[in-house]
Amino acid sequence: MADKILLRNMVFYGYHGAYAAERELGQKFEVDVEIHLDLTGISQNDDLEVAINHVDIYTIVKDVVEEGGFNLLESIAEAAALEILAAFAVEGVTVRVRKVNAPLGGILDYVEAEVTRRA
Repeated sequence: MADKILLRNMVFYGYHGAYAAERELGQKFEVDVEIHLDLTGISQNDDLEVAINHVDIYTIVKDVVEEGGFNLLESIAEAAALEILAAFAVEGVTVRVRKVNAPLGGILDYVEAEVTRRA
């Protein structure tokens, strides 16, 4: 299925990481979400009642990132993906979570984990 709803580069502050300082001080996390579904009926009917509310997607991701305490980016992405699948009748979801200031001892743009889950 080629149809998608995309939310790109959502930014949240969370307390996740392998190191105690990351979990204590917190840091910014960037998240992308791709919802895979057939948009034919939704787009042709232009009906808000059957559409997926983008605010609801944003809120799910916000709650996972800001309320959870994970060691791994992969775990944040998995939790968000599963919450989205539980909330909506969709074919699948891809979630990417980025840590911009990853403490890796060198210079890089970011570290990212991506998961794709199907209903």
